[in-house]
Amino acid sequence: MPLHNTAQHYGWVARLFHWMTALLILSAIPLGLYANNLPYDTAETLAWKAQVFSVHKTLGLAAFLIALLRILWALTGEHPVPLHPDRKLELFAARLVHWMLYIAMLVVPLSGWVHHAAVTGFAPILWPFGQDLPFVPKSESVASLAAGMHWIFTKLLAAAIILHVAGALKHHLLDRDATLRRMTRGDLAPAQVIAPRHTLVPGLAAVLLFALAGAIMALPQPKGGEAATATSAPAATGAGNWQVEEGTLAITVTQMGQTVTGSFATWAAEIQFDETATAGQHGTVTATVDTGSLSLGSVSDQATGPEFLNSAAFPQATFAARILADGAGYVARGDLTLRGVTVPLDLPFSLTVQGDRATMDGRAQLDRRSFGMGQSYGDESSVGFGVALAVSLTATRTQ
Repeated sequence: MPLHNTAQHYGWVARLFHWMTALLILSAIPLGLYANNLPYDTAETLAWKAQVFSVHKTLGLAAFLIALLRILWALTGEHPVPLHPDRKLELFAARLVHWMLYIAMLVVPLSGWVHHAAVTGFAPILWPFGQDLPFVPKSESVASLAAGMHWIFTKLLAAAIILHVAGALKHHLLDRDATLRRMTRGDLAPAQVIAPRHTLVPGLAAVLLFALAGAIMALPQPKGGEAATATSAPAATGAGNWQVEEGTLAITVTQMGQTVTGSFATWAAEIQFDETATAGQHGTVTATVDTGSLSLGSVSDQATGPEFLNSAAFPQATFAARILADGAGYVARGDLTLRGVTVPLDLPFSLTVQGDRATMDGRAQLDRRSFGMGQSYGDESSVGFGVALAVSLTATRTQ
């Protein structure tokens, strides 16, 4: 059995790449659909959903690598002639579909890989080479764009697969020629068939089609994702003598053994502070947080759902505290009310004051069980107990 293609024959390497790619793609697609529809309301269902997604991503990445090798092999060898070079329209359609398949086999898994690399903590790829991609930042906006690209490119891939299969069946059942058998059994084309002139038009048309689909998904979307990584606190009201200009309120959790970091897009802080203590106290702070504004990678909906923050029933969290000296820094000592539960909380923070401008950076550790979160997740195999809280802001003195 020949290794390389000839004008009348597909070599065994090309045929092997063809069927390996088909097997991987036709396994990854239904797994992805199945995983998307799986629930995640308990530790067991979340673990199963993550496992299915991990297999889907791994198969997709394998399909990408095999497709890349297949395309490189095709570019370096001879392409067998079509059996009906005189059918111009049919030949153009076949070449267009083949180009669509080649492009889709690369951009579909690649867009999914970019989305995976832009978020953290859910359904890792099952390989030893890490989960990140060079030049892909951890960003909700990048993840959102990649997810949109992945969605629309999968539709083009599905269309190309359907057309490709329909064409093969048409040749096999209606034309009764050797088109399908050339790829299954290695049959030869008749020696008298003359190769048609090569043209780049079908390839350019396929590229244009994917570029147009990508451009549609890249159109500006309603804001929301970008605010997750650089949140800007709204103007505080009340008796505070410091006005927050900008800041970030972030949390880090552990899911399926991976850390996931996100932040709240909407929050405010009323700050009364003086460098000189009065009765041992430097001031007070009252912060309010819109719990529904949390963006936490691929698990945002789960985090704001009934099992955890339950934002529908408890749309706001509050932290009211006194500001006290704490060694070389300060501590905000008070109570955090979340999900209707009030828990004492110390938030140590560093503070740099330069004239009427101050920068603050604080860290604290919470336990989700203190607020009745994730009661069906009784251990840390799926979701960790600890929640790391990080606050940073810049404020200006108003009084």
